[in-house]
Amino acid sequence: MSKPEKPLKLGVLISGSGTNLQAIIDRIATGTLDAEVALVVSSRPDAYGLKRAEAAGIQTLTLSKEIYKDPMVADEVIATELKQHGVEYVIMAGYMRMVHAPILASFPNRVVNLHPALLPSFKGAHAIQDAYDYGVKVTGVTVHFADDNYDCGPIIAQSPVPVEEGWTVDELEEHIHAVEHELYPDVIQLLAEDRVHVEGRKVIIDPE
Repeated sequence: MSKPEKPLKLGVLISGSGTNLQAIIDRIATGTLDAEVALVVSSRPDAYGLKRAEAAGIQTLTLSKEIYKDPMVADEVIATELKQHGVEYVIMAGYMRMVHAPILASFPNRVVNLHPALLPSFKGAHAIQDAYDYGVKVTGVTVHFADDNYDCGPIIAQSPVPVEEGWTVDELEEHIHAVEHELYPDVIQLLAEDRVHVEGRKVIIDPE
């Protein structure tokens, strides 16, 4: 697959430490990810990911709790800002809020989420702990398109994480994050190469 003519413009939504944001920034810096982070949006003003963005010279946006009281209003503001920054794909990276119609309608099949389990198993905000408590021998990471049903959008890619005997939940989380940091930039590169297409509920990835 030939190199894209221009970098894919991303808007990254975060709520916390921003390690997946950092993985994206690092891959862009190495020249192995043909993308540019145009805007980072945080649902929390104290999210460490904002410092990562600022260190990389990326513009940031944090909305107040008052605006977030009405999720639709908040998402209208976010969608407007993303469009003004020329964003082509919205990348949810540890964003702990649902996205709603204003964002989804502005970026149809262009809002991507990362989930720390093999969907459709272990949906929700406590997927790592839930999988660990269930005693699974294999869990993993899912990258999927977001829609108006939480953790139910079409799956783009998955990567398994075997659970070793005797691991603590913290050790499992560490291994899952390591896989996330590889898989997410890889998927975004597929998007940059325009190799990912949605047909109904199915995602088609063009060969190289």
